Amino acid sequence: MKIKVCGLRDPNNLKEIAALHPDFIGFIFYDQSPRFVGEELDEEVVKSLPRSIRKVGVFVNASPDTILRTVKKYDFQYVQLHGNETPDYCRSLRNRGINIIKAFRVDSSFNFSMLNNYKAQCDFFLFDAKGDQPGGNGITFDWTILSRYDNEKPFFISGGIGLDNLSQLDTLKGMKLYGVDVNSQVEIEPGIKDVAKVKELIDRVRPVEEEETV
Repeated sequence: MKIKVCGLRDPNNLKEIAALHPDFIGFIFYDQSPRFVGEELDEEVVKSLPRSIRKVGVFVNASPDTILRTVKKYDFQYVQLHGNETPDYCRSLRNRGINIIKAFRVDSSFNFSMLNNYKAQCDFFLFDAKGDQPGGNGITFDWTILSRYDNEKPFFISGGIGLDNLSQLDTLKGMKLYGVDVNSQVEIEPGIKDVAKVKELIDRVRPVEEEETV
Protein backbone atom coordinates (compact mmCIF):
# COMPACT_ATOMS: atom_id res chain seq x y z
CA MET A 1 0.00 0.00 0.00
CA LYS A 2 1.32 3.44 -0.95
CA ILE A 3 1.59 6.32 1.51
CA LYS A 4 0.79 9.92 0.64
CA VAL A 5 1.55 12.65 3.15
CA CYS A 6 -0.38 15.80 2.29
CA GLY A 7 -0.37 19.41 3.41
CA LEU A 8 3.32 20.26 3.79
CA ARG A 9 4.98 23.64 3.22
CA ASP A 10 7.76 24.24 5.76
CA PRO A 11 11.18 23.52 4.16
CA ASN A 12 12.74 21.83 7.20
CA ASN A 13 9.66 19.77 7.98
CA LEU A 14 9.44 18.81 4.31
CA LYS A 15 13.03 17.57 4.31
CA GLU A 16 12.42 15.54 7.50
CA ILE A 17 9.32 13.88 6.04
CA ALA A 18 11.04 13.24 2.70
CA ALA A 19 13.81 11.42 4.57
CA LEU A 20 11.18 8.85 5.61
CA HIS A 21 10.52 8.11 1.91
CA PRO A 22 6.75 8.28 1.61
CA ASP A 23 5.54 7.41 -1.90
CA PHE A 24 3.74 10.73 -2.46
CA ILE A 25 3.92 14.20 -0.90
CA GLY A 26 1.09 16.69 -1.45
CA PHE A 27 1.12 20.50 -1.49
CA ILE A 28 -2.15 22.41 -1.13
CA PHE A 29 -2.83 25.36 -3.45
CA TYR A 30 -6.29 26.19 -2.10
CA ASP A 31 -6.30 29.52 -0.28
CA GLN A 32 -9.14 28.56 2.08
CA SER A 33 -7.13 25.67 3.52
CA PRO A 34 -5.17 26.14 6.78
CA ARG A 35 -2.41 24.22 4.96
CA PHE A 36 -2.34 26.55 1.95
CA VAL A 37 1.27 26.88 0.78
CA GLY A 38 0.90 30.62 0.11
CA GLU A 39 4.23 32.15 -0.73
CA GLU A 40 6.06 29.84 1.66
CA LEU A 41 6.73 26.89 -0.60
CA ASP A 42 10.43 26.80 -1.49
CA GLU A 43 10.72 25.92 -5.17
CA GLU A 44 14.25 24.54 -4.91
CA VAL A 45 13.49 22.38 -1.86
CA VAL A 46 10.51 20.83 -3.65
CA LYS A 47 12.50 20.20 -6.82
CA SER A 48 15.34 18.60 -4.84
CA LEU A 49 13.10 15.90 -3.31
CA PRO A 50 14.13 12.33 -4.21
CA ARG A 51 12.75 11.21 -7.57
CA SER A 52 11.23 8.17 -5.83
CA ILE A 53 8.74 10.51 -4.13
CA ARG A 54 5.90 11.59 -6.39
CA LYS A 55 5.07 15.28 -5.90
CA VAL A 56 1.39 16.23 -5.99
CA GLY A 57 -0.20 19.67 -6.33
CA VAL A 58 -3.66 19.83 -4.74
CA PHE A 59 -6.20 22.25 -6.28
CA VAL A 60 -9.86 23.14 -5.82
CA ASN A 61 -11.69 24.49 -8.89
CA ALA A 62 -8.54 26.23 -10.13
CA SER A 63 -8.09 27.44 -13.70
CA PRO A 64 -6.21 25.04 -16.01
CA ASP A 65 -3.62 27.74 -16.71
CA THR A 66 -2.93 28.15 -12.99
CA ILE A 67 -2.48 24.40 -12.62
CA LEU A 68 -0.20 24.08 -15.64
CA ARG A 69 1.95 26.99 -14.50
CA THR A 70 2.28 25.54 -10.98
CA VAL A 71 3.08 22.02 -12.23
CA LYS A 72 5.88 23.42 -14.37
CA LYS A 73 7.25 25.64 -11.59
CA TYR A 74 7.52 22.84 -9.00
CA ASP A 75 7.96 19.86 -11.32
CA PHE A 76 4.89 18.04 -9.98
CA GLN A 77 4.19 14.51 -11.20
CA TYR A 78 0.49 14.58 -10.29
CA VAL A 79 -2.35 17.02 -9.82
CA GLN A 80 -5.06 16.23 -7.25
CA LEU A 81 -8.42 17.83 -8.02
CA HIS A 82 -10.54 18.34 -4.91
CA GLY A 83 -13.39 20.47 -6.22
CA ASN A 84 -16.28 20.14 -8.65
CA GLU A 85 -14.10 19.53 -11.69
CA THR A 86 -15.98 17.85 -14.54
CA PRO A 87 -14.80 14.90 -16.65
CA ASP A 88 -14.22 17.35 -19.54
CA TYR A 89 -12.06 19.51 -17.29
CA CYS A 90 -10.00 16.44 -16.33
CA ARG A 91 -9.73 15.47 -19.99
CA SER A 92 -8.42 18.91 -20.96
CA LEU A 93 -5.63 18.66 -18.36
CA ARG A 94 -4.82 15.08 -19.26
CA ASN A 95 -4.51 16.05 -22.92
CA ARG A 96 -1.81 18.51 -21.83
CA GLY A 97 0.23 15.80 -20.15
CA ILE A 98 -1.04 16.08 -16.57
CA ASN A 99 -1.44 12.95 -14.40
CA ILE A 100 -4.64 13.26 -12.37
CA ILE A 101 -5.88 12.10 -8.97
CA LYS A 102 -9.57 13.03 -8.76
CA ALA A 103 -10.94 13.36 -5.24
CA PHE A 104 -14.54 12.73 -4.26
CA ARG A 105 -16.22 13.44 -0.93
CA VAL A 106 -18.11 10.33 0.10
CA ASP A 107 -21.10 9.74 2.31
CA SER A 108 -23.87 7.14 2.41
CA SER A 109 -25.68 8.75 -0.54
CA PHE A 110 -22.65 8.85 -2.86
CA ASN A 111 -23.43 7.68 -6.39
CA PHE A 112 -20.53 5.47 -7.45
CA SER A 113 -21.87 5.06 -10.99
CA MET A 114 -20.94 8.67 -11.79
CA LEU A 115 -17.28 7.65 -11.56
CA ASN A 116 -17.57 5.93 -14.93
CA ASN A 117 -17.53 9.36 -16.59
CA TYR A 118 -14.18 10.14 -14.96
CA LYS A 119 -12.50 6.78 -15.33
CA ALA A 120 -10.73 7.39 -18.64
CA GLN A 121 -9.52 10.85 -17.58
CA CYS A 122 -7.88 9.99 -14.24
CA ASP A 123 -4.96 7.90 -13.02
CA PHE A 124 -6.41 7.41 -9.54
CA PHE A 125 -9.52 8.24 -7.56
CA LEU A 126 -9.33 9.49 -3.97
CA PHE A 127 -12.23 9.00 -1.56
CA ASP A 128 -12.41 11.50 1.28
CA ALA A 129 -14.88 12.22 4.07
CA LYS A 130 -17.56 14.77 3.32
CA GLY A 131 -16.99 17.76 5.61
CA ASP A 132 -17.09 21.55 5.73
CA GLN A 133 -13.89 21.90 3.71
CA PRO A 134 -13.03 20.19 0.39
CA GLY A 135 -10.39 18.21 2.31
CA GLY A 136 -8.37 18.10 5.50
CA ASN A 137 -11.41 17.95 7.78
CA GLY A 138 -9.85 15.29 9.99
CA ILE A 139 -12.96 13.12 9.96
CA THR A 140 -13.42 9.56 8.74
CA PHE A 141 -16.26 8.27 6.61
CA ASP A 142 -17.83 4.82 6.86
CA TRP A 143 -15.38 2.77 4.83
CA THR A 144 -17.91 -0.04 4.36
CA ILE A 145 -19.56 2.26 1.79
CA LEU A 146 -16.69 1.34 -0.52
CA SER A 147 -18.08 -2.18 -0.82
CA ARG A 148 -20.33 -0.58 -3.46
CA TYR A 149 -17.30 0.44 -5.52
CA ASP A 150 -17.30 -1.72 -8.66
CA ASN A 151 -14.66 0.08 -10.72
CA GLU A 152 -11.24 -1.21 -11.71
CA LYS A 153 -9.58 2.18 -11.15
CA PRO A 154 -7.20 2.06 -8.12
CA PHE A 155 -7.98 4.54 -5.36
CA PHE A 156 -6.56 6.34 -2.35
CA ILE A 157 -8.51 6.62 0.89
CA SER A 158 -8.39 9.84 2.90
CA GLY A 159 -10.07 11.53 5.83
CA GLY A 160 -9.01 11.26 9.46
CA ILE A 161 -6.52 8.45 8.92
CA GLY A 162 -3.99 8.12 11.72
CA LEU A 163 -2.25 5.64 13.97
CA ASP A 164 -5.42 4.80 15.90
CA ASN A 165 -7.46 3.51 12.94
CA LEU A 166 -4.85 2.03 10.59
CA SER A 167 -5.87 -1.51 11.52
CA GLN A 168 -9.38 -0.84 10.19
CA LEU A 169 -7.93 -0.69 6.67
CA ASP A 170 -8.14 -4.49 6.76
CA THR A 171 -11.83 -4.07 5.98
CA LEU A 172 -10.82 -2.87 2.49
CA LYS A 173 -8.73 -5.91 1.60
CA GLY A 174 -9.56 -7.30 -1.80
CA MET A 175 -10.58 -3.88 -3.12
CA LYS A 176 -8.59 -1.63 -5.44
CA LEU A 177 -7.09 0.28 -2.50
CA TYR A 178 -3.85 1.75 -3.80
CA GLY A 179 -2.80 3.97 -0.92
CA VAL A 180 -3.62 6.02 2.17
CA ASP A 181 -3.55 9.80 2.23
CA VAL A 182 -2.65 11.19 5.66
CA ASN A 183 -2.78 14.78 6.79
CA SER A 184 -4.38 16.24 9.92
CA GLN A 185 -3.98 13.17 12.16
CA VAL A 186 -0.18 13.26 11.88
CA GLU A 187 0.25 17.00 12.53
CA ILE A 188 1.67 19.17 15.26
CA GLU A 189 -0.17 22.14 13.74
CA PRO A 190 -1.66 22.80 10.28
CA GLY A 191 1.11 22.35 7.70
CA ILE A 192 3.65 20.91 10.16
CA LYS A 193 3.80 17.12 10.41
CA ASP A 194 4.83 15.11 13.47
CA VAL A 195 7.84 13.24 12.10
CA ALA A 196 7.64 10.47 14.70
CA LYS A 197 3.96 9.81 13.92
CA VAL A 198 4.60 9.73 10.17
CA LYS A 199 7.53 7.35 10.69
CA GLU A 200 5.43 5.00 12.81
CA LEU A 201 2.63 5.08 10.27
CA ILE A 202 5.00 4.25 7.41
CA ASP A 203 6.64 1.50 9.46
CA ARG A 204 3.23 -0.05 10.13
CA VAL A 205 1.88 0.20 6.59
CA ARG A 206 4.98 -0.82 4.64
CA PRO A 207 5.50 -4.33 6.11
CA VAL A 208 2.01 -5.29 4.92
CA GLU A 209 3.02 -4.42 1.39
CA GLU A 210 6.26 -6.34 1.67
CA GLU A 211 4.51 -9.46 2.97
CA GLU A 212 2.08 -9.35 0.07
CA THR A 213 4.88 -9.26 -2.51
CA VAL A 214 6.84 -12.20 -1.04
